[in-house]
Amino acid sequence: MKSISRFLLEKILPAALGLGVYASAQASETWPEEIRIAVPDLSAGSQHSGGGVVDVLRSQRIFEEAFAAEGIKVRWLFFKGAGPVINEAFANGQVDLAYLGDFAAIIGKASGLDTRLLSASARNVQHYLDVPKGSPIDSLEALRGKRVAVFRGTASQLSFAQALASRGLSERDLKAVNLDYNASTAALAAGQIDAAWGGTNLLALQLRGLADLPLSTQALGGAGALQGVLVGNGAFVDRYPHLIQRLLSEQRKASDWLRQARNKEAYIQLVAGLASYPPELLELDLRDRDFATIFDPRLDQGFLERLQQGVTFAAEQRLIRKGFDVDDWLATRSARVAEGALAPALVVDLGLLSSAFAH
Repeated sequence: MKSISRFLLEKILPAALGLGVYASAQASETWPEEIRIAVPDLSAGSQHSGGGVVDVLRSQRIFEEAFAAEGIKVRWLFFKGAGPVINEAFANGQVDLAYLGDFAAIIGKASGLDTRLLSASARNVQHYLDVPKGSPIDSLEALRGKRVAVFRGTASQLSFAQALASRGLSERDLKAVNLDYNASTAALAAGQIDAAWGGTNLLALQLRGLADLPLSTQALGGAGALQGVLVGNGAFVDRYPHLIQRLLSEQRKASDWLRQARNKEAYIQLVAGLASYPPELLELDLRDRDFATIFDPRLDQGFLERLQQGVTFAAEQRLIRKGFDVDDWLATRSARVAEGALAPALVVDLGLLSSAFAH
């Protein structure tokens, strides 16, 4: 009995006090009036689409319902200018969170933006080389001296640079033209450029018989495959840590839904409707792809290593001002919550309690 009392004093009471402090801090934390979430707009129509977890979160109103009781408004801000414009919005204090491709997020951090890495949103997303129908270009090597469209400042730029490097090439070997996704598609269809590097937008031309796709990042053994991330304004993350924890936990609902094979067709129809893409385009892009892997939200070691490789490569290629350590980018506490560790202290101490009464 004495040993049990001592155990209660030394182990359980401190744990309970710690949880009390945690609960008190959560209760006393003020809440923002709104959460402003920026997303690159991938839609070809009048509606907005960010693809992936974003479209599921919005269609199911997961964040809106999660914060309704506190009266917090969730504002989704879509930008056709993608990463470069979103980084400007971060710099001007106009957004709190953003779903971005890896390179746009890396550029922001390397340029001095105080952002925190919160979650993975997608991994190993494919990109394609698109050329006019009947073009003799059938490899990256054949791009020497050619006019090639790529959207600078976005994940597509890093993807293209990595793909070229895998074949001993760089942008200096060709004539890179900075065009956004819609503009590059139009320019290719009009014969104004020799090739374009991008995502699902380029598949539309192939389906219409206007272009050929000689290769993809998958054909390159994954060279140039891009990652998606959720990042937050550092001041916002620091001021509202419990809100971030809740948001990441709620995001898991969308990720879990996406990762179930039975929902793949529903997802394709959802994005097709929002983005005004033919369902066949998405089916072509996502065939043989494992959603459980693509939409894994964990910041696991493999994912972080891929991000670090991107940072190091970008610095070596002088695509960013300077490199940085991805581990220093992590919002550690929130990242632990994304792994499901909502109250690690409680789990540990309950385990000790069980062990004590077992002896």
